[in-house]
Amino acid sequence: MTEAFSTPHIEVRELSIGYGDYVVQHGLSFVVNKGDIFVIMGGNGCGKTTLMRALVGLQRPLQGNVLYSGEDFWGAPEEDRQRLKRRLGILFQSGALWSSLTLADNVALPIAEYTNLTQARIDEIVSFKLALVGLAGFEDFYPSELSGGMKKRASLARAMALDPDILVIDEPSSGLNTEETEDMGFWIEDIKHDLGITVVMVEHDMSLVSRVSDRVLALNLGEVLTLGTPEEVQAHPGVIEAYLGGVEA
Repeated sequence: MTEAFSTPHIEVRELSIGYGDYVVQHGLSFVVNKGDIFVIMGGNGCGKTTLMRALVGLQRPLQGNVLYSGEDFWGAPEEDRQRLKRRLGILFQSGALWSSLTLADNVALPIAEYTNLTQARIDEIVSFKLALVGLAGFEDFYPSELSGGMKKRASLARAMALDPDILVIDEPSSGLNTEETEDMGFWIEDIKHDLGITVVMVEHDMSLVSRVSDRVLALNLGEVLTLGTPEEVQAHPGVIEAYLGGVEA
């Protein structure tokens, strides 16, 4: 691993998350290194989705800090938070493609909204992003014409539309069969290596986690079980038990 790829990209300091008086996790602290695939996993109700929402600006934490390259996201003015958000590409569990738009139009939407590029240049970028996820030639297809795996990959292309340096992915294997999950892992790995992008991923599929992750944060209800390599996390005696109980947060 090079020195550049051991540089902290995201720092979470003493973060507490929850809803009102209900605290899901208290005092979370961890670092995501630049260029890593960092996975958040755990049983239902442990707060992994709530944590993801706090990382991307969808839910203010109860306390603590989230720093992107040293900038305090939740401590910054709204204008700076919006700027930091544009460094993030987000792939939601549902994919969230607009069903009435073609794949090209779905990927072009954020580019047209946040840049002043010409339509010709936007079209070039869209074709490149779709090619990155194996969907070259599918620009004029609608989401309803695609398989589940292809929809996820189209959503991945849209998440990368603005050239983010951090990609946040919520349950990429959700709704996919084994072959599609393996394909999704391949594209995530490929994007990481080709673009040097940092990936934060919420995921439950242990085979996918083992294959793609550099470091894993395993959560239990109200606590961190362990943080380490995939091998270290799988060897922890509490990981399997934490995977089986609770209510999704």
